[in-house]
Amino acid sequence: MCTALKNYYRENYGKINEVQPPLKVPANVDLMDNFVDLCIVDAVNTQMDIVFNFERKNFLEKQMNYKSIPYNEIFMKEKSVILISGVAGIGKTWLLRKCLLDWSNDLIWKSVELVFYLECRRLNQHPNIPNIKKLLNVFYKDIINDFKISNHPALFIIDGLDEFKYLNELINCNSSCKYPIVNALKEIQKYKYVVAGRVYAIDQYQSISTEHSNKLTIQIMGFNQKGINNYIENKVREEKKDFVKETLNSSPIAKAMASVPFYLCSMCKIISDSKEINKNSFLTMTNLYASIFLYFFQNHIIKTNKLMNKIIEDDSNKKYILNICKIAYELFVENKVIFSKEEIQTFIIDFDNNESNLFGFIEKVETNLECYYQFAHLTIMEFCASVYAYNCLSIEEIIANEKLESCLSMICGLTNKGQNSLIKLLVNLNPSKNGSEELLYSILDRLIKLSLQRLDKFYYVNLFIECFYESQSSFTDEIKLIVDEQEWMILIHYGKTSYETSCENYFVNHYIKSGRKLSRFIVDQLSGSGGGGVKC
Repeated sequence: MCTALKNYYRENYGKINEVQPPLKVPANVDLMDNFVDLCIVDAVNTQMDIVFNFERKNFLEKQMNYKSIPYNEIFMKEKSVILISGVAGIGKTWLLRKCLLDWSNDLIWKSVELVFYLECRRLNQHPNIPNIKKLLNVFYKDIINDFKISNHPALFIIDGLDEFKYLNELINCNSSCKYPIVNALKEIQKYKYVVAGRVYAIDQYQSISTEHSNKLTIQIMGFNQKGINNYIENKVREEKKDFVKETLNSSPIAKAMASVPFYLCSMCKIISDSKEINKNSFLTMTNLYASIFLYFFQNHIIKTNKLMNKIIEDDSNKKYILNICKIAYELFVENKVIFSKEEIQTFIIDFDNNESNLFGFIEKVETNLECYYQFAHLTIMEFCASVYAYNCLSIEEIIANEKLESCLSMICGLTNKGQNSLIKLLVNLNPSKNGSEELLYSILDRLIKLSLQRLDKFYYVNLFIECFYESQSSFTDEIKLIVDEQEWMILIHYGKTSYETSCENYFVNHYIKSGRKLSRFIVDQLSGSGGGGVKC
């Protein structure tokens, strides 16, 4: 059985589909020969939160001072439990499948007789499986026979914990849980196991992962600089390599996000297709998302060389984009990462005949029993939700919906009126909606009021600064009134991310140019500790 499992992994996981547009035509990467070493760091002290924006913020902060842990040091020591976290698209699945191959070739986990790899997105389709025995009979029916797994040294790998529909039930599991699959996952904790997922999911899971003292918690930080350079050397045509490197280095947010394989791949393609360097292409997070979204739409949905503004003028294209964004919004606020055919049919008329038109943004995942759907990338889903909220919701609806708090900076980013920004093509999808300035002022005013009312006031002040930066606005009379509700103090310390620094520089420059004076200005060159940011 051990030999059969190893043969199965070598045959099926020797190559992995590399995430690159168009996502429905991925490139095969040989993990044994071309695996890119990922930055792996100790994540025990990483602060985490379920809000998507917090996860991204913590990722950028962690980049500032991480110390990489060698792959061999982690997987050669055979910990009883390994918890692996990371933002979406950072390389967690690459790492897990690399582990499967290394075990299959007797390089790691030599004391483990059986290794079983389970994806949560597939487990969701079997909520009534009550125990490990039946779980393995479903997913490994061609390999295993009816046997007692307790008689074998086994290790379970659980991939995509954040995609598990019943995560809350798993974390708060009790005897009355109505989903038997939760009990099956609880039973896995009796064995050695590796669990990977987005940061917030692993943070929650740690509360129940207490039975093993020999535990290691790590976080994936994506490519290091060597990995980024190698990717550019291998994937970008020769005459564009310097062009790509220069463009990435000119943008703090692009430089930071280049360590994420999904972003690096997308940015390399967008820059390579450009004729000249535009330093504003990835100036803000919203710029970055808008560029990737529209690149997908032009090259892999519409498939045309027309100018983008001509494409968006077509009402059918506007309708298509708005419908994709509506799907993203409805699922985002319900915290649904994956969805069924029945769920998506509520959004798409004559779905069976229009299914292929979705691919590029939404992908279909087929299993032996059934299929399901998901957005090609969670960050694209979050951006689309922001676009829908901007175009279709009232100001009151946006401010009142707590689920949209992580989208506020991008919603404000959509108010950017820069002439060279692609953002302007995504803000007039609904002719009946207008008043971007009023929306920006309302959000900024709301954040200042929350900063005065809540104990976590610094979070809302820093979110205010980020929203102001993403909007690329100036100090209008309305913003002056909002800002003057309190005095401002600036604290600069070594541990800030380049993106955070860009946001604060932008705010401070406009604040001072408006004739205002800071109440205090503090520079801490040595600490690099928490508590930093723009304060009041």
